[in-house]
Amino acid sequence: MVLDTSFGVKGDGTTNDRKALQAAIDGSVGQILLITGKSRIDMAGLDLRNKSHIRFADGASIKLLSYNAEVYQMIRVWDVDGVVIENAYIDGSKELNSSKTGEWGMGISINGATNLTIDGATTINCWGDGIYLDNSCSGSNAYSKNITINNHHAIGCRRQGMSVGSVSGLTLNSPIWENIGGTAPGAGIDFEPDNNQTVLENIKINSPTSKNCAGPGIQIWLSSFPSNVKKTVNIAITNHVDQGSKVAAFSVQALPSGSNCTGAITSTNPVWGRSLSSAYIFADWDPSGPKVTVTNPK
Repeated sequence: MVLDTSFGVKGDGTTNDRKALQAAIDGSVGQILLITGKSRIDMAGLDLRNKSHIRFADGASIKLLSYNAEVYQMIRVWDVDGVVIENAYIDGSKELNSSKTGEWGMGISINGATNLTIDGATTINCWGDGIYLDNSCSGSNAYSKNITINNHHAIGCRRQGMSVGSVSGLTLNSPIWENIGGTAPGAGIDFEPDNNQTVLENIKINSPTSKNCAGPGIQIWLSSFPSNVKKTVNIAITNHVDQGSKVAAFSVQALPSGSNCTGAITSTNPVWGRSLSSAYIFADWDPSGPKVTVTNPK
C-alpha cells in the first residue's frame, strides 16, 4: 500500500493537493493508493490510470476549492481498464461555485472505461451528477463495459445522483440518491442517451433508494436513442424504494414510434410512497419498443 503523503499530499483541508494527488495516482499504478486526509483540489480534476486502485481511509475526502465553472470532472475514469475505487468521499462544493449556469460538474466521470469497480462511494453537492457514465470522449465512441458500483450514496447533487448515457454491463447494488435538485431533470438516476451511438445493455439495479428528488426517482428517457441500427435495451430494477420524489417514483418516456428498439425494462417489487397513478409515468412510447413491466408495486 502507498500513502498519498509520500507524494507530498497535505490533506489539511486548505492546500490545493491536485498536482500531488495526480503524482500519487501516476506513481502507484498496480498498488493500492491510500487517501489519508481531507484534500482540496482545483477544478482541473484527477485522471485515473489503467489498474489504478484508490482507497480512502476513514474520514478522508477530496473537495473542490472555490471555482467559477459550468463544467468539471473531479475524478476521470476515461478509457482505462481494471480500476478500483473504495470508500471515496467526493465533494463537488456546489456552494462555492460562482457560476449560476450549467449542469455538467461531475464527481466521478466514467467514459469508455472497462472492468471498473466502485465500492462505498459518497458523492455530495456536485454541480451536475454524482456519477456520470457514457461512451469514450476520445472520438472512438467505445462503450463503457462491465461496471459494478456498490453502495453509492449521492447527496445534494444539482442535476442527478447518477446519469447513464451508454453502457454494456452495469450492476448497481444498493445505491441511495437523495435530495437531488437544482436543475432539470433532478432525478435520482437518469438513463438518457445523448445520441444513437450508444447502448443500454445488461443493466441491473438491485435495491435502489431514491429520496426527495426534485424530478423522478428513476427516469428512463430515450428520445435521442433510436437509429437505423437495431438496439436492444435491457434494464432490470428490483426492490426500488422511493420516498418523496416530486415528479414520480418511476418515469419511462420519450421513445419515438419506429425506434428500431426492442428489449425489456422491468421494475419488480417496488415500494413507492404515493399512489400508483402518480408514482409511475409511462408515456410517449413506441408500441413496438422494449416491453415495460412493473410487477407487484406497493
